[in-house]
Amino acid sequence: MRKLARQFRSPEDEKFSLPAVDDDRPMDINEQEELVRSLEKMHAQQSLQWRSVFAALLFCYSAFLLYSIYHQTLFPWELRYHAYFMEDVDSWMIITSEWIAVLACSMAIIGLFSNSKDHRKWIWYSWSLATVLAIFWVYYMLRMPKFRWDVIWLPLGPLCGAGLSLYVDRVLSESSEEVRKLRSYMYAFKAG
Repeated sequence: MRKLARQFRSPEDEKFSLPAVDDDRPMDINEQEELVRSLEKMHAQQSLQWRSVFAALLFCYSAFLLYSIYHQTLFPWELRYHAYFMEDVDSWMIITSEWIAVLACSMAIIGLFSNSKDHRKWIWYSWSLATVLAIFWVYYMLRMPKFRWDVIWLPLGPLCGAGLSLYVDRVLSESSEEVRKLRSYMYAFKAG
């Protein structure tokens, strides 16, 4: 059966198969070091990639908010999601709340890319600002005669951005800790 299976395998299949020879041979120190270094390098690349993806999303949301601020400053109440609040909120309050949202997104981006020990504090500050902002928007949304689901992104946008940043940072920190543990599990191989 094994001979028959080998005949039907193509060379491309061998690239994706696990090694079958020397499975029970322990790795020497150099092989272990090489494996751990490659895992550390791969983790660093993937960490940067995922942090960049979420930072880009936050940056795009911030750019949209800057456009919204610009539009509210020059043409007050022309945007539909601002016009809903025309009766209850002053224009300067909407502009200020959107600046605070931009600040919250910027803090989350700084937290994602900062290499200091305190990088998670930036994301928590972002979360705090986003929570205050969400309370502001929900309060005024509940004061409207009819609840508008199409503006639910106003309170949830910065809050979700900060929450996702916290989640991504925690997951990447945990995987980094696992790679560090793997380095501590390296053993000294003594050939007999």
